[in-house]
Amino acid sequence: MNAPVHRPVLVRETMEALAPSAGAMLLDGTVGLGGHAGAWLRATAAAGGLGRVVGLDRDPAAVRIAAERLEGEFPGRATVRHASYEDAAGVCREIGAEPDAALLDLGASSMQLDDAARGFSFQAPGPLDMRMDSASGGETAADVVNRRSEADLERIFADYGEEPAAARVARALVADRQKAPFRDTLRLAESVSRAVGGRKGRLHPATRVFQALRIEVNDELGRVRRGLPAVASVLRDGGRLAVLTFHRLEDREAKRFLEDGERRGALSLLPDALPAPSEVASNPRSRSARLRAALVTARHRLPEVA
Repeated sequence: MNAPVHRPVLVRETMEALAPSAGAMLLDGTVGLGGHAGAWLRATAAAGGLGRVVGLDRDPAAVRIAAERLEGEFPGRATVRHASYEDAAGVCREIGAEPDAALLDLGASSMQLDDAARGFSFQAPGPLDMRMDSASGGETAADVVNRRSEADLERIFADYGEEPAAARVARALVADRQKAPFRDTLRLAESVSRAVGGRKGRLHPATRVFQALRIEVNDELGRVRRGLPAVASVLRDGGRLAVLTFHRLEDREAKRFLEDGERRGALSLLPDALPAPSEVASNPRSRSARLRAALVTARHRLPEVA
């Protein structure tokens, strides 16, 4: 099987925000397939000294691929662990790492979205799973749509998908699941599409519902709230934190944390960045990306990690 094609987003802008220096260490809390980590290692070498990366990811498949890629190109310079970025402080203590910078690239990766067997996408038939780490147990998307109450489904679709027809969709899914439980992505997408009245623009009618289910299944916003202070806490004063977001809800959490850090006198905000038109043209999935970053000025003033 060919290795997945990986196109990291806003690489140049992210490296500018993180300012890699000779011999510096990056904590990549969402290492994915290693695109940004590789860019960091090349940049530190170009600065005059071989840097290092500690990479974390909840997805075991991503961990395997990133470890192989980074070790193949940068032998001995990357440590990749199967862990959530919420556990950054514990992992760094365990391996004796003292990062100079940290990166979070939030949301689902192209590898996850394009693998029909993961159930993230309505573009191809697949099981309704959507878990980033299926080995960890927990509810699947099928569990959510088949077991949750109509009121709970409406809340999920409204809060996490910002779906205007959340009530209508929830009502339709409850009626359809009584005929047969939802098991595959295409049947769910078709049911949602009927409920909202079909496509009315370039956005597929099931897009918001699938986003909402993914966020619910993986507790994505909760992880962002818990993970941002955990990651920032491992950085020294003068260290840099960069966060890549891909939808309004996670971007709101990142903005809130960084601005709160600035009010506390713990962080100094760096300029935001959006993808250039040329990047969007060559990689349409970068369209919704936004980079937020900050300099740690007084780590002791950061909120305590829960």
